[in-house]
Amino acid sequence: MSLHEKIPPAATDGAYMAAALSLGRRTMGRTAPNPAVGALVVKDGVTIARGFTAEGGRPHAETVALAAAGEAARGATLYVTLEPCSHDGRTPPCVNAIIAAGVARVVAAIEDPDSRVAGRGFAKLREAGIEVAVGPEAAAARCDHLGHILRVTKHRPMVTLKLAQTADGYAAGAAHDPRLHITGPIADAYTHVQRSLHDAIMVGSGTAREDDPLMTVRLPGIDGAKRLRVVLDRKLILSPRSRLAATARETPLLVIAGDDVSEDAARAFVEATGADVARVPTIDCRLDLLAALRLLADRGITRVFSEGGPLVAESLLSAGLADEFILHTGFKPLGRPGRPALTPAARAALETRYRLIESRMLGADQMARYTRMD
Repeated sequence: MSLHEKIPPAATDGAYMAAALSLGRRTMGRTAPNPAVGALVVKDGVTIARGFTAEGGRPHAETVALAAAGEAARGATLYVTLEPCSHDGRTPPCVNAIIAAGVARVVAAIEDPDSRVAGRGFAKLREAGIEVAVGPEAAAARCDHLGHILRVTKHRPMVTLKLAQTADGYAAGAAHDPRLHITGPIADAYTHVQRSLHDAIMVGSGTAREDDPLMTVRLPGIDGAKRLRVVLDRKLILSPRSRLAATARETPLLVIAGDDVSEDAARAFVEATGADVARVPTIDCRLDLLAALRLLADRGITRVFSEGGPLVAESLLSAGLADEFILHTGFKPLGRPGRPALTPAARAALETRYRLIESRMLGADQMARYTRMD
């Protein structure tokens, strides 16, 4: 084994881990309920194999990389963005494959908080005489794996909230005004990229009714990608003739209604559209958002992209349930009274519970990205 393998500089570990994270992002939004992990096998300073979690969550990144490396993995270093699993599930534990491959050293970004793993993977590797290092690019890994982390620790998926506003702060015109097209093609393409990186796309019933969206991923090369579409619809008033309902047999649609909606009404909607209907409790005549998110977590969803409009945005921000917030501001003002994108309660929550982490131009539009402070 080379000196480089025995005493790798921290900067080298960080660079390899950054590459592993980039690999993992290739299938982000397509691996639920498993996290999108990346892995590299490195020997004598040369990357000899790569792997990332396959669509559907299996096989895992480590086993893909080790299979590609073959006998060359013996004595090598494995870089992996999340602690290797140590429990029997639908596939054997990754730690068994790592030990069998003869890997000399494992570098992981973070420990897996899943109670079935939670340090046991590292312990088994060390018991087998494998050197283990934890920590390079930990902050980036926590960000990438936040959906998995929250699902196993908080029983909910991570939520990215997105809103668009005119230059003077409106999300829509007055009642009965035509739908606004606030952002240009570059910001619109960015939204489709974000949709592709999440397991589900969520809106409120008002947005579904007024905008009649498709909520699909429409980008060259991935326009066939299908994400679960979710409508928060307390009274189950979504029209069966809406574009969402009319395409439910082609692209999955889940309508989350209040628990006071009758079984007969839910069954009739399902039979008419092919959509799925679930019911959760209500609080103050609104859906219990945490209950809705936990329902999604129970269905294996780890990452939700919410385009739900001002009322859903207020609820998510005020409750601290939006983990990231993306605000697009168009360059044109509405120039007359309309519906504010951020209600006073939403703005207060944004100022006190979130911090700005990125601001840049997407064509003529400004994009600001915030993260929850906790």
